[in-house]
Amino acid sequence: MSDITIALKDGASRAFPAGITAAEVAAAVAPSLAKRAVAVRVDGALADLSAPLRQSCSAEFILRSDDDALPLIRHDCAHLLAQAVAQLFPEAKPTIGPAVENGFYYDFQRETPFTESDLADIEKRMRELAQRAFPVTREEWSRQDARDFYAERGEPLKMELVDAIPEGENISFYRQGDFVDLCRGPHMRTTADAGAGFKLLKVAGSYWRGDARRERLQRIYGTAWRDEKELRAYLKALEEAEARDHRKLGPMMRLFHFQDEAAGIPFWHDAGWTVYRELENYVRRRQRAADYIEVRTPQLADRKLWEASGHWEKFREHMYLAETGEALAEFSADPARARVFALKPMNCPCHVQIFKRGVKSYRDLPLRMAEFGSCHRAEPSGSLHGLMRARNFTQDDAHIFCAESQIAEETAKFCELLRVVYRDLGFDSFQVNYADRPPVRAGADDVWDRAEKALREACDSAGVEWKLNSGEGAFYGPKLEFILRDAIGREWQCGTWQVDFVLPERLDAEYAEADGSLRRPVMCHRAILGSFERFIGILIEHHAGRLPLWLSPLQAVVATVTERADAHAESVLRRLRAAGLRAEADLRNEKINYKVREHSARKVPVILVAGDREVETDSVSPRRLGGRGDPAKKTDEMIAELVAEARPPF
Repeated sequence: MSDITIALKDGASRAFPAGITAAEVAAAVAPSLAKRAVAVRVDGALADLSAPLRQSCSAEFILRSDDDALPLIRHDCAHLLAQAVAQLFPEAKPTIGPAVENGFYYDFQRETPFTESDLADIEKRMRELAQRAFPVTREEWSRQDARDFYAERGEPLKMELVDAIPEGENISFYRQGDFVDLCRGPHMRTTADAGAGFKLLKVAGSYWRGDARRERLQRIYGTAWRDEKELRAYLKALEEAEARDHRKLGPMMRLFHFQDEAAGIPFWHDAGWTVYRELENYVRRRQRAADYIEVRTPQLADRKLWEASGHWEKFREHMYLAETGEALAEFSADPARARVFALKPMNCPCHVQIFKRGVKSYRDLPLRMAEFGSCHRAEPSGSLHGLMRARNFTQDDAHIFCAESQIAEETAKFCELLRVVYRDLGFDSFQVNYADRPPVRAGADDVWDRAEKALREACDSAGVEWKLNSGEGAFYGPKLEFILRDAIGREWQCGTWQVDFVLPERLDAEYAEADGSLRRPVMCHRAILGSFERFIGILIEHHAGRLPLWLSPLQAVVATVTERADAHAESVLRRLRAAGLRAEADLRNEKINYKVREHSARKVPVILVAGDREVETDSVSPRRLGGRGDPAKKTDEMIAELVAEARPPF
């Protein structure tokens, strides 16, 4: 058998007989490598160590300590989970079980719901299976054998998966002990490689293929890490995230609530609407200073507009339609003439309509058009997540109509505006992703070539460093995604900047050049917060409810120790409000510690305690949220301090 050349990570190349396995190569390179390696990357593609190498290639071995090992660990844990369930609950039929961010899940068909006690038993069995170190081996089956196997077991959903594999593609199974599962792989060497750094978290409902019309399944979620130390750190972070959850803090702070009669749409209470308006006013001031005009466009628009823009074809399933009695009557008389209106899922086509009113010239560019546009999207019920994923939200949306030669300058100006806003809101840094053309898109390839080249050059000119997020651009143009990291390390994609050559063409927008010729403007779509709802949710969780004083809905509470201080407390309240502070007085006949606990739970930043001593000296004793209390201060001095602290950053 002829030799092949294998290039190793250290740059060395060695000759080996064709057909040698990656595990044998590792053993030949270094016995310690053979013990530590859990998988291999062959010419950039992950593979099992048992994979035979039949032609010259590069081989990079994956160690358990590598970041690349995490998806493998999680995938192996998904198979351990399915094996444990198969042993403990033979009636449960496994379907699919991928690795996901931070963990894994597996979906099962089972009539009886899994319980918390079941999860404990399943996890215990998983650990037993891991300790037994069953070899994990790959097998390739014929399509008919695979179908027969699942037909005999009464698993039609698995048969669907077999049938979905393209003709000519290998059908692979992985076996570990008494368990075998359809899987593309790769996997690690034995069940012991899954380690001990995993834990089952919860059971949730799901549907086969995410289709609510199909079979209902039970999904068991777990998390998995390289070792128990990483697992403990993640579980602690989960506890912290739960404590910060805006869906819990929001009602406690009396900001908003949700209910089924308007599923996925928040009911803003006075306190929450105060936060919303303060944030909106701040963004408005920043935009005005950056030479944006502000507009307001209709909530409803005829489907003809959405068809012309391309949104009807690409976005129809997420749009709410409105049909009046008149429209229904028109449909009955002549379906071809009936008018269907849609609640806008985005603002851009409407902004083009404003741009097209009146003749625009090169002197009018760039035209920066902003709107706090209320949008509706028919998100699936399973994807709703409080303010983070709602069916109605308001974007801090804007579109810059400019010449192609102005893209770089406008990109730089936007990035600077975004940096300042994020800094003011408590985020000192962000990551930028560059997302290029998606598989489903509008516009010809040569148009996309121009747009992508223009955006890359604009990033270079503005000194913007980015990572590629391949295939994730908007359907009309490439984009930059701005990602924030919150106080507990989670990442949130908020701001976007998109360069669009397509929509102005589709909607016939144009401007006059100096020589009188007509040209299409470039349309740069941008948002900084993304949506007010989602960003407020992020702020609540980032600050654990302790919002900056300028954003806090209630900035101070004057709480009395005794009813003898009531008159003084009311005087302090009047002076606080006269100074422009949002304040209340708590004169209830309750102990001061009770009042402090209650207002602390509401995340009131400052409690001003008033008792007999404070009455005598016209003072208050401030207690900051989370603190033990400060010495008494003269009332006017305290008010001046709060006024300075509550001043918005711009």
